[in-house]
Amino acid sequence: AVALIGVADTIKDGSAAAVRALREMGLTVVMLTGDNAATAAAIGREAGIDRVLAGVLPGEKAAYVKQLQAEFSRDGREGRVGMVGDGINDAPALAQADVGFAIGTGTDVAMETADVTLMRGDLRSVPQAIHLSRATMRNIHQNLFWAFGYNVILIPIAAGVLAPFEWAPSFLRQLSPILAAGAMAFSSISVVTNALRLRGIRL
Repeated sequence: AVALIGVADTIKDGSAAAVRALREMGLTVVMLTGDNAATAAAIGREAGIDRVLAGVLPGEKAAYVKQLQAEFSRDGREGRVGMVGDGINDAPALAQADVGFAIGTGTDVAMETADVTLMRGDLRSVPQAIHLSRATMRNIHQNLFWAFGYNVILIPIAAGVLAPFEWAPSFLRQLSPILAAGAMAFSSISVVTNALRLRGIRL
């Protein structure tokens, strides 16, 4: 032989690590690709992907996402279907998914359609974004709990609900406006301080 030319699809740097991180989070990873089954299976094995759907035409991606959504509902499992894409033909699937992740280095159409745009082309940004979103939702629930707690306790006291009870401290029986203002300020400070803890999350 005078020459030998080999052509192969290679996975992006960090893809295997991203898949591994997603699986550690308890998520099922599915690859939609237009490649033939043999090539797709090889890439899937290399990346550690749970399930590979090969031979998917560009216009069929949204239908496959809808199929996965129905599959989750049929199995009675709670969960949502997220789609990661960067091309024009990914836009319908990104719109169909419960959460669409667009790669920042991709097309404008994908970024306009998706719910989340990742600033880097590194797929490891996907588990990082999910981790950050979960931490943010926990923080929001904590802040709502403390905000409602302050109001549920202090508004009745400010309205004089403890006034008839002699065992209650005098500053609570007739709540001073200064104390009420201080309590509400402390409520705001605690909520803001708790939200600032998100800056310390390690991604």
